[in-house]
This record gives sequence, structure tokens and C-alpha cells, in this order.
Amino acid sequence: MGLVQVAQRATDLDRASAFYADLLGTPPTARFDPPGLLFFDLDGVRLLLDANAPSSLLYLRVDDVAATVERLRGQGVEIESEPHVIFSHEDDTLGPAGTDEWQAFVRDSEGNLVGLVAQTR
Repeated sequence: MGLVQVAQRATDLDRASAFYADLLGTPPTARFDPPGLLFFDLDGVRLLLDANAPSSLLYLRVDDVAATVERLRGQGVEIESEPHVIFSHEDDTLGPAGTDEWQAFVRDSEGNLVGLVAQTR
């Protein structure tokens, strides 16, 4: 069994498309309007942006949490939580052993909370 799709609330597809295309570094893979559905590919898992979806808390892997937060801050994105180490992985249970897990939280263009995550040695 594997994860196929995650839905996230987006009331303005154009605005959400611009935000997520910039954040993910890739354009949407499909748009169906009506009924108002926008898709991105997250390494084989579909991210569906939909006005009728509830808000979800997405955690997105990035290469460098601090650099991503600074880039987003420069674009006026609301930063909810600055980059910080949330956990040190002693084994491979939740991430590569010997790494620190960095997280930060931002608000997307639709007001949803989005977690940014990186594991560094």
C-alpha cells in the first residue's frame, strides 16, 4: 500500500498555482476548471488543490530549511515558525541515523499551514 494523493484547500487556483509552483520548483501537472482542481506531482504522489477540500498539514522535504524560509520571507510569505531542530535521529526509524531533522512552518497563499523539513548531518 502506498500514498496516492493528498488534497489541500485552495480557494483561488491561480494564486495557489503560483505559490506551489514557486515552492516546489515545478509547474502543475494538470488543471480541471471547472470543477476547480489543480494537481502537482510530488515524486509520484499527487498534490490536489481543491476549493472543496479541507485544510491539511503538509510536510514538504526541502534541501535547506533556512534558505527556503529566507527565500519565501523575501516574497512576503508568512513565517509561522523559524527553522529549528525538532529531532535527532539516533537510528533509522523515522529518518537517516545520525541526522538532525530541521523544521519550519509557513502559511501558503490560501492560509494553510505548511511544514518544511530537511535532515542534515
